Amino acid sequence: MGAALHGWRDNMAQTKVKIDMIDHSDRFVTFVVQGLTPAFANGIRRAMLTDVPTLSIDTIRVTENTSVLFDEIIGHRLCLVPLTTPTDEFEYTDVVTLTLDVQGPATVYSGDLVSPEKLVEPADKRIPIVDLKENQRLAFEADAVLGTGRTHAKFQGGVAIGYTYLQSINVLGTLKKGDEQTPLIVRGAIEDSGKIIPTSEFGHNLSNKYPKKKVEVTDVPNTFVFHVETDGSMSSDELITSSVQSLCNRADALGEGISI
Repeated sequence: MGAALHGWRDNMAQTKVKIDMIDHSDRFVTFVVQGLTPAFANGIRRAMLTDVPTLSIDTIRVTENTSVLFDEIIGHRLCLVPLTTPTDEFEYTDVVTLTLDVQGPATVYSGDLVSPEKLVEPADKRIPIVDLKENQRLAFEADAVLGTGRTHAKFQGGVAIGYTYLQSINVLGTLKKGDEQTPLIVRGAIEDSGKIIPTSEFGHNLSNKYPKKKVEVTDVPNTFVFHVETDGSMSSDELITSSVQSLCNRADALGEGISI
């Protein structure tokens, strides 16, 4: 079994994987990967959801809360505030304590959280927590800890992650007079004559790119269009890189365990 596993790893190392970037920003990326098996593609998706650690508020110590919301509801809302998480800067035993003290009348936003760490802050400043009326006050300390999506969804840095097969387009001919062209909606990218074309160029509707044409749509084997969006706790590049590294580390650990 150990020899088979090492042979599998050697084959993976020799596999030529090609990546074509379709759309890219700090929080969102769409790219095409050629040379992956469906199992490996799904492994990357799952790793991005469950393996990459992020900071999230875990406990709060309330000094005063005279708002209309119970402490537990305030805590629940705070846990949903994404916190920027520098890669490899924190251990699982580390705690970052944020504070907040707001006097009404005011709306308490995530940006009111004060962090002692310059690199740790709310990824979005305008997430509403609670409205305070005259003479109402909210003051507390909140401990943020490192965790992964395996333990709780609040630690998931990826909020919308998925993939589909890249679809190849084959023009079969021109529609006959009187035939109606059925709208064909595609997302991300298509392959036409060996070229990768972003679907944004034709409004994601094949009818716009191939007007009055009859087209055949087929899946390209072992080629996937990935859509990745983060919650702002880290960049899309960091999320993808960390997830792939996690898979490599687990494969190494499995190989060492079997070879002993």
